[in-house]
Amino acid sequence: MIPITDALTIPDEDLEWSYARSGGPGGQNVNKVSSKAVLRWAAGTSGVPIPLTAWARMKARFPSRFTMDGDVILSSQKYRDQERNRQDCEEKLAEMVRESLVEPTPRKASKPSKGAKRRRVADKRRLSAKKQSRRPGDGED
Repeated sequence: MIPITDALTIPDEDLEWSYARSGGPGGQNVNKVSSKAVLRWAAGTSGVPIPLTAWARMKARFPSRFTMDGDVILSSQKYRDQERNRQDCEEKLAEMVRESLVEPTPRKASKPSKGAKRRRVADKRRLSAKKQSRRPGDGED
């Protein structure tokens, strides 16, 4: 069971594990041991009560993790042993779901203060006057 929040967990029956040989360093052991862990979660058919808005956020934020069927696929080959890679996959999945459960705060439209407007106009006038003073005269001598 993967705990997400106090009230939300993903049961082990919904998870499908597979293992493969891991790339990277590891010496002679790397050719003998399947230490890479691949986690497949049938999120669409799972009975986990995640709100639809959270599903939409998760699919938008992590599109490369989803298959066409709506399954989530995560893999880890960070460590040299299978069990730690398996735990890493579980942590990735839990963090992914937790992030999608947090609703983003809507942006409130704001406008500049009167003082800011005044300063902006005063700066524009100062720059304009500076450039005007650089211009040559009308040619009247």
